[in-house]
Amino acid sequence: MKTAILTDSTAYIPKELREQHDIYMIPLSVIFGSETYQEEVEITAEQFFAEMRTKQELPTTSQPPVGEFVELFEELAKTYDAVISVHLSSGISGTYNGAVTAGNMVDNIKVYPFDSELSCMVQGFYALEAADMAKQGQTPDVILDRLNEMKKTIRAYFMVDDLTNLQRGGRLSGAQALIGSLLQVKPILHFEDKVIVPFEKIRTKKKALNRVFELFHEDASKNVPIRAVIIHANRPDEAAEIQQELEQKYSNVECLISYFGPVIGTHLGEGAIGLGWYQK
Repeated sequence: MKTAILTDSTAYIPKELREQHDIYMIPLSVIFGSETYQEEVEITAEQFFAEMRTKQELPTTSQPPVGEFVELFEELAKTYDAVISVHLSSGISGTYNGAVTAGNMVDNIKVYPFDSELSCMVQGFYALEAADMAKQGQTPDVILDRLNEMKKTIRAYFMVDDLTNLQRGGRLSGAQALIGSLLQVKPILHFEDKVIVPFEKIRTKKKALNRVFELFHEDASKNVPIRAVIIHANRPDEAAEIQQELEQKYSNVECLISYFGPVIGTHLGEGAIGLGWYQK
């Protein structure tokens, strides 16, 4: 059985890595007023954050239409017998459910939707792992068993540079945002039960990053192979410094760099930083 691997744009797997691993991608969209852009196709993360600086109103976001899923699945059916479709958490988007619906509408390919229960490049880890196994000829059931096994060790923590976008997007009340700004509170966020919730509130960015490093150390110090990713919102130099620090400290860690693109960046804002990992 020949199995395709598909994910959505919020995995933010760099294009060259997608192409290297034969991973297909369906884009979500970001909407500025009357203008709609497919992220990773019609607008880059850098272009998005530059545009954001000129706008008073937050953009909105939208999931891929079911018809686009159907069209893509039917195209894949010309070459593949099955597709594993890896998507951002169903708790924050209807994209996964769209894949489920479309999968029930096509007859010539077997669709296996997978809810990553999180997003960004940590979601991408599932697609990369699945792609490697598919190239080895593993069946969809075996690949999905491995992805569910990964869920036991996968971790992701992120923090925002300030609370403005969370407030403007309805994630924080005005009073909470004001108090947070005055006290320099840097909430560490994570996914729990498929939704984004605060993990801890830290007073400064430096302390928040150090706390995330502590959480990472708990796993990395076990001397098992770890695959990690630093995710940034237009902070490539900071991400590179963290990557160098982690790789120098831990010989068992493979560390990638990715980014918060337009859809996720709409809610987190420029300057957000995250760290995700799993045991290989």
